[in-house]
Amino acid sequence: MNRLIISGLFAALVVSLPRWLPRAVVALRGRIFVWVNGEDGIAAPGPQIPIEEFKQVYGHPAANGRSRGAALSDLFWYWLAPGPQVHQEHLEPGARYDDVARTTRQILAGLSYSQWTELVSRCTRGVLDDLGADRIHSVRLRDLMMPIWAEVYFELVFRQRCPRSVRELITGNADDVVSSIKCTALRHLDRRARLTDYLRERLVTEPPPVPLPTSLSVWEQAYYLQGTFFNTAVVQMSEGMAHLLLAIATDQRVQRRLLTDPADDDYLDRVIDETLWHYPLFGVAHRITTGAIPRADGRAAIPPGSVLLFDYPGYQQGDATHRFDPDRWLAPESKPPHYIPFGMTTNRPCPARGFAALTMRVAAREVLRRYRLESSAEHTRSLPNRGPCLLISRAHHTSDRRRSARLAFMRQRDRWETVPRSIVQLVLGSYMVWDARRKQLCRNYFADMP
Repeated sequence: MNRLIISGLFAALVVSLPRWLPRAVVALRGRIFVWVNGEDGIAAPGPQIPIEEFKQVYGHPAANGRSRGAALSDLFWYWLAPGPQVHQEHLEPGARYDDVARTTRQILAGLSYSQWTELVSRCTRGVLDDLGADRIHSVRLRDLMMPIWAEVYFELVFRQRCPRSVRELITGNADDVVSSIKCTALRHLDRRARLTDYLRERLVTEPPPVPLPTSLSVWEQAYYLQGTFFNTAVVQMSEGMAHLLLAIATDQRVQRRLLTDPADDDYLDRVIDETLWHYPLFGVAHRITTGAIPRADGRAAIPPGSVLLFDYPGYQQGDATHRFDPDRWLAPESKPPHYIPFGMTTNRPCPARGFAALTMRVAAREVLRRYRLESSAEHTRSLPNRGPCLLISRAHHTSDRRRSARLAFMRQRDRWETVPRSIVQLVLGSYMVWDARRKQLCRNYFADMP
């Protein structure tokens, strides 16, 4: 009898794993980020920094340190190594950061509105053409989007079409970076090295039209391009598009409206805003205070050397669950009060903030022109499943029975994939946190500086 009870309890535990284990792993990762920095880590919003003070503290001039002095920096340098010392997001404030940020703005400003539209449309069409003429394609949206943005940013930087072999180098490295950050795979530095070697040789023989910072060596220029454009830009735009298309695929009400009036860019822009509000691209952004930050109501100032952990999902949505409703953006009084999809303009804002929505709109229109989207997969901010989705050709009729069967299979596959994946995330995440603390890449870099 006892054996039957134990067996029954074990079976119930196994069956329930897909419901609670993935969320527990995501919550644990957030706590690890705070734990890594020990007593210096201050979560915002949190007990010490309420949500009302989030933007005030985040935008303060003293919240401008990025790498030096944070144990968490060792982990991010580990994921981005080698070369994070010239990655725009990880440079300390000063002349070097200003030089690199200025170059990034110049490269991004090199295309007009119409040129951005033509470039993104053409690259999206090319990647979709590679899918072939099947009536239904089962894809992972993040994987589908990466080659598009690899081509877009290569052409933006070098003003030449991206060779297929180089596209594979870029996507291989970008996928490796984002997979290791999500702890679904270990970091493979050989993939980064191949792309770095290519970029260095390219800079010597065919440098880009926009001059790169002369304060950087050729190797550092290669790291800069790799980190800013062929890593972060490719990953973030691919993630953003995967969230957007998956949101459309799982809300047929929204999709019907988009397909009924394909010229309504205002509505699509609201869908993009709603997506980035529900599924912000940034999880936790850390900053190190270089001076004291005063507080209101006589509270003690935040001291220099504190590590501020700005929680984007916690700030934008808190603990509440909101229905996906693009029309909430129609009126100022119904818009969400907390929304910073591209960071704070006063504290290292995302360089793509001026054109990200435009390029997402263009790519989405190209996809919707060819396909209806359907998905039964779970949609979470971290997107460890990479966005399973069916692309159903609008040019051919597809039987409801076949479509329903594939959606049912997707639902069960996605549900049970979460269990081994969550265990992998726990094991690999724990190892990488340990290995990063052991190697101390960031700390050793600054210790060796004069």
